[in-house]
Amino acid sequence: MINRVVLVGRLTRDPELRYGQSGTAVTKFTVACDRRGGEEADFIQIVTFKKTAEACAEHLRKGRLVAIEGRWQTGRYESDGRTVYTNDCIADNVRFLESNRDSSGQSSSRTERSNSNQDPFSDDGKPIDISNDDLPF
Repeated sequence: MINRVVLVGRLTRDPELRYGQSGTAVTKFTVACDRRGGEEADFIQIVTFKKTAEACAEHLRKGRLVAIEGRWQTGRYESDGRTVYTNDCIADNVRFLESNRDSSGQSSSRTERSNSNQDPFSDDGKPIDISNDDLPF
């Protein structure tokens, strides 16, 4: 049996970095992936571990385009007496498909972005409005 996932999409929020009880870095973030035909998107939670998790937390921000290779994992837990089922992509490899530099060649961070930035995915506190023209496929 094969359980292999390959995704390309944009982050819908900044990654959340946490450390487990053993000190292992864990990062979670969600990627919007266009469905074939471009009329709908799936929002898939990605989980990364160790150095990959730390790199994602340091370099990725909402709106960045990424490619993910990994495996699908289902799980469940109890909450208020109800069973909650989860579906996550456990990433083995995350490729940053866009440069972390702005048009002037300077390193870009959330605090350095100017209002003149034409990036529709910049973190301005508003929900992301993704059209088919914004997606790479």
